[in-house]
Amino acid sequence: MKEAIVKAFEESVRTKKSFLKENLETLLSVIDLIAQAFLRGNKLLLFGNGGSAADAQHIAAEFVNRFRIDRPPLPALALTTDTSAITSIANDYDYKEIFAKQVKALGKEGDVALAISTSGNAANVLAAIDACKKLKVITVGLTGGDGGKLASKVDYLLCVSEGKNTARIQETHILVGHVICEMVDQRLFSA
Repeated sequence: MKEAIVKAFEESVRTKKSFLKENLETLLSVIDLIAQAFLRGNKLLLFGNGGSAADAQHIAAEFVNRFRIDRPPLPALALTTDTSAITSIANDYDYKEIFAKQVKALGKEGDVALAISTSGNAANVLAAIDACKKLKVITVGLTGGDGGKLASKVDYLLCVSEGKNTARIQETHILVGHVICEMVDQRLFSA
């Protein structure tokens, strides 16, 4: 059992280091993009399925409440939290539309969408990206593996390409989310 635990930690560290090596410049651009959107009065929309839905909610809460410093709330919205909207859209239309319809209702030009999908192939995430494009919402994909279909659809791609282990991809995604929160706070509120 000890070997398996050590192996999991080593794999997680290796995955994160590989992500940083491959994505640092894009990550810097995304941090700047989100900070600039907030300065303009735009918002951040976040969405994903399963663990990625939880990550979307987690990161939105860090922006709306606070991350590490006390500061004014920032406009971030997880499209994964309104069960009445999600279930009515899924029932009346299709599950594929649960995020796209919310984007159409809430998104506006200059907003930023953070689409989280470990495979990059979630149909509802892809449909939401299509809706974002029509509204001129800037899109960021946080994905894994080869990026799936999401890779070619987003304006900015942050891809955890090391391995195919969903758990390691998700662990890296939450670190990326935390880094984005911390660096946006530094950009906007450092004295």
